[in-house]
Amino acid sequence: MKSWLVPARGRRKAWAGEAPFWALDNLRFPFTSASTPTEERVENDFEGYVNGAYKSNGVVFACIDRRQQVFSQALFQFQRRGGDMFGSPELGLLEEPWPNGTTGELLAHMEYDASLAGQFYCTTVDEAGRIGRNATSQGRRISRMRPDWTTLVIDAPSGNPYGLDARVVAFMYEPMVGGQVSEPTVLLPSEVCHYSPKPDPTARFRGMSWLTPVIREIMADKAAVKHKLKFFENGATPNLALKFDKDVKTEQFNAFVEKFNASHRGVDKAYKTLFLAGGADPVPLSMDFKQMDFRVTIAAGETRLAVASGVPAAILGNSEGLSGSSLNAGNFSAARRLFVDTTIRDLWAKATPSLARLITPPQGAKLVIDDRHIPFLREDARDDAEIRAKDAQTIRNLTDAGFEPDAVTEFVRTGDHAKLLGQQRGWAS
Repeated sequence: MKSWLVPARGRRKAWAGEAPFWALDNLRFPFTSASTPTEERVENDFEGYVNGAYKSNGVVFACIDRRQQVFSQALFQFQRRGGDMFGSPELGLLEEPWPNGTTGELLAHMEYDASLAGQFYCTTVDEAGRIGRNATSQGRRISRMRPDWTTLVIDAPSGNPYGLDARVVAFMYEPMVGGQVSEPTVLLPSEVCHYSPKPDPTARFRGMSWLTPVIREIMADKAAVKHKLKFFENGATPNLALKFDKDVKTEQFNAFVEKFNASHRGVDKAYKTLFLAGGADPVPLSMDFKQMDFRVTIAAGETRLAVASGVPAAILGNSEGLSGSSLNAGNFSAARRLFVDTTIRDLWAKATPSLARLITPPQGAKLVIDDRHIPFLREDARDDAEIRAKDAQTIRNLTDAGFEPDAVTEFVRTGDHAKLLGQQRGWAS
């Protein structure tokens, strides 16, 4: 990873070398002027997380995929305070973020980058090649900025990036071309969507991947899978040590080892009867999967990864989620509601203000998520219908009791009993 230093006058590069895999990218700030910016980079190696976790670990892939499967089904609408949701031509940028692109693809990219790098960056471009706020002509579209090629430039008049006056003044995008860093593109904060759902406690302005706290779990899970593979590759039987008489010659020993491996090593030779000549004494060295309770070992690691991702085991479909009472109707519904109300709605609430930087909402309106069409949330819709039915019954009862209908409606909407004070008409139905 590279460290960008931007003095108050002029611009220069300072290279800080490569960060090791899984290593934290420490904040570096050699100050030379009264107002000196520095930078914050993605905490861990992005390609390391992609290749070392997402593409090579089935549990990590499933966690991220399950999150994006629900997260990316949302649609965008505008809404005024207390009003109905409505559409607008301005939403066209989010509905088709790039040629032949969809809202779902945009949200999927947001989830992948946020999970693997801790943040998602994008800006707008047009056919004329203008970028950011200057992109106003035909063909205006959203362009993703790869997170490990994006630098946050921080400025602090006090000269201290940890000071209260520190702020992000620019984003620098430096794509790699043929192993070389191209000329950076500088964008203002108002021109960039920066989505970081999990803030890094040790950083001021960047996010943190949910993979960071469970790196050891990922490594352990990969080691367990490798152990299982080696178990089958080496005959799917307990490992053995063969003891020989002290008088056995080296040539005899080597010949025996070669012949033994040819006859018993490999999956296709599993479960063959073992015949030994005189002088060879087999001694078991390890336990089989049943003896070491391999399934429980694997399941515990999978569950910890699921917890870190915010996906309940029953929703993820791992071994613990598919056993016991997890799939009972009531338990599964509770897990589904927990997943939606805590993980998914939290992500949606943070994604909409970030994307709103790229568009201009109508006066008095804000960008919101429309989730009414999502099949996964149909039980929520049924619960909402039941709540509305109870609210309607309350309105009917209070109106029949002689309260003003408008006051009753305000009471049901706000839950404030004071709305009913002085609103009794003196007669009942």
